[in-house]
Amino acid sequence: MSKELNEKAEEVKEVSIELIKKLKELSGVGLTDAKNALVEAKGNFDKALEEMRKKGMTKAEKRGDRETREGIIESYIHDGRLGAIVELNCETSFVAKTDEFKDLAHKIAMQIASMNPLYVDIDSIPEDIVKAKKKEFEEKFSGPENMKDQIISGQVKKAFSDQVLMEQNYIFDDTKTVAQFIKEAIAKTGENITVNQFKRLELGVTE
Repeated sequence: MSKELNEKAEEVKEVSIELIKKLKELSGVGLTDAKNALVEAKGNFDKALEEMRKKGMTKAEKRGDRETREGIIESYIHDGRLGAIVELNCETSFVAKTDEFKDLAHKIAMQIASMNPLYVDIDSIPEDIVKAKKKEFEEKFSGPENMKDQIISGQVKKAFSDQVLMEQNYIFDDTKTVAQFIKEAIAKTGENITVNQFKRLELGVTE
């Protein structure tokens, strides 16, 4: 057996069947794909799951276009002076009634109260505001023309990241965005989950 195959075999030994099953259950892929992802990530579960998400292999991505007609309205109030209310949707009333879903909605309400986003996602930003920001970057652009659209698109997204709920760093784990946090919940529940609307209120502050 070659050195490369020996090394591969050793890596496989380090990946437990429990870890493979856990990744399979969370991602919705087959055992072989789950094992290969873990081997490539040298047994690092989080890295394996993240790489699978990037490749669009997890069921979170596959369920992203399903309709979400059920859900709950959840709120969070801090010290009677600051609060947020959010409508979190899912596919079935069964999932909407679970403690896990309610906890998810509560944490998102806390995120909104703490970080004060203005929009749910990039697509929620009014077109005229996006166009104005895009024009601003176009006037300053000095890079390669063949990369112009791609670069400016990235600059626009970054410029609004603090104002967009889905692009914000998640307050309980700043290694991931709110969108990534919700995708993890999608993978666990097996249902699509979306934020439909939210409102933040602060005592003495009006829009």
